[in-house]
Amino acid sequence: MNTSALEGLHTGLSDAEIARRIGAGDELALQFMMRRYNQTLHRTARSILKDDAEAEDAVQEAYFLAYRSIGSYRGDARLSTWLVRIVVNESIVRLRKRKRRAEVIDLGGELAAGGGEPMELPDLAAARGEARRLLEAKIDALPDVFRTVFVLRGIEEFTVEEAAQSLGIPEATVRTRYFRAKGLLRESIAREIDGVFEDAFAFDGVRCDRIVAHVLARVRAERTTGT
Repeated sequence: MNTSALEGLHTGLSDAEIARRIGAGDELALQFMMRRYNQTLHRTARSILKDDAEAEDAVQEAYFLAYRSIGSYRGDARLSTWLVRIVVNESIVRLRKRKRRAEVIDLGGELAAGGGEPMELPDLAAARGEARRLLEAKIDALPDVFRTVFVLRGIEEFTVEEAAQSLGIPEATVRTRYFRAKGLLRESIAREIDGVFEDAFAFDGVRCDRIVAHVLARVRAERTTGT
């Protein structure tokens, strides 16, 4: 069943009712939950693991764990918050396994060092893709304890309370880290842009060769005709 059909079947259901249906063995409800929260969970996992494939594995495992413990969900928090907490824990476990001899990142600790849409023009699409890659790289480079907070607050638009519940840290810590993460991103992107000012509107390569060739062709044609 496609996503729109799933949405139609479950429109208006509360998180607690979706969870109840999943617990009763409703596979459509399970599909609906996964399709609704896949992007949020993958972004969260990737903010910790910094690897697309491993983040995908973490999300799959988190969904399985959530399915097995769906009976413990009481609706006190949003279903997305509950799921994010599970995927955060799963991602940290995977990180510990990957960096067994290194210092383990503690999200609660102190900062460690260190269809019908219009078609997009190819040049614009390329520029947007480059901008997205730059932003993703800069987010990846954020210190560990800032990165996940930024993804939840800045990209997934979690409230301060929801992010705090998901990560198990105080709301004041969420606010501080989000503010600091935005500042670090601004500084990093500004440095990147400053470094390419000299190259802005550069006129070389194929475009330069093409114009030179066209002008030369016209000059030579004029000489030939004498006009």
